[in-house]
Amino acid sequence: MKNDIVKGSILVTLGACCYGMLGTYVKLAYRAGYNTAEITLSQFGLGLLGLSILTLFNRTSQASQPVRPARSILRLILAGSSLGLTSIFYYLAVKYVAVSVAIVLLAQSVWMGVLGEAAIKKKMPGIGKLIPVALIMVGTMLATNVLHETITMNIKGLAYGLLGAICYTATMFSANHLELHFPPLKRSLFMILGGLLVIVVAFQGALRTGLSIRIFTGWGLVIALFGTILPPLLFTRGMPLAGVGLGAILASVEIPIAVIMAHILLGEQVLLGQWIGVAIIIAAVTTMNLKKTTTGRH
Repeated sequence: MKNDIVKGSILVTLGACCYGMLGTYVKLAYRAGYNTAEITLSQFGLGLLGLSILTLFNRTSQASQPVRPARSILRLILAGSSLGLTSIFYYLAVKYVAVSVAIVLLAQSVWMGVLGEAAIKKKMPGIGKLIPVALIMVGTMLATNVLHETITMNIKGLAYGLLGAICYTATMFSANHLELHFPPLKRSLFMILGGLLVIVVAFQGALRTGLSIRIFTGWGLVIALFGTILPPLLFTRGMPLAGVGLGAILASVEIPIAVIMAHILLGEQVLLGQWIGVAIIIAAVTTMNLKKTTTGRH
């Protein structure tokens, strides 16, 4: 049992690290001259191809779900639209603000999820959730350095980052509630397909004018690997072993990894106050999920 928890914890942490690196790779792709359309289309196109190959060779996945109603598949594809929108808005945020700021804005999905859950259940969240939400708000103000940045420089990135967080909240809800009887790989596959369809619609103008094919063998391949192929594999294998509560805590390592990678590879300056903000957000996420972790052990 303990070995399974350790193994699951390592897999979830690695998955979170992949997501944490993503913003930096997107920023480097921008610097290489690629645009948002090329980045997202290559990521989801190559990701869909990679997951299709993995699904094809996954005999367990095929055997465990012999019947797949078209209605269930359609629901997953529609749910995947929020995944595609998350990438579009997050990558646009990365274009206008520092990666360290963009990842913190995306993390607002934590309190948005709490509000969404309260709205669905028509029940006010308890103090055990309200205090961490307040901490996340305080941590966000510090981590984004919003008190020192100029509004003109941040407004577009702020808007795109928050839109990305809203879409990410919808994605997490879909991932945790929709068609759970499907094998994890196939669920990821159909959601990625939905995301790709939305991206094609959003950037149809760019498709008509032409895209650089080079990105599919360069940054697109890297971004697809770390953003679309590896995380679903690591999370779907690791979460059941680690447990939802512990898994959510470990997944928050994505934030400091994003900040560290941006500092090392992009030379982004990270002030002490921003590090304190990141620490507060992680502490808040940990507090919210400790109850789930302790409950899962009994």
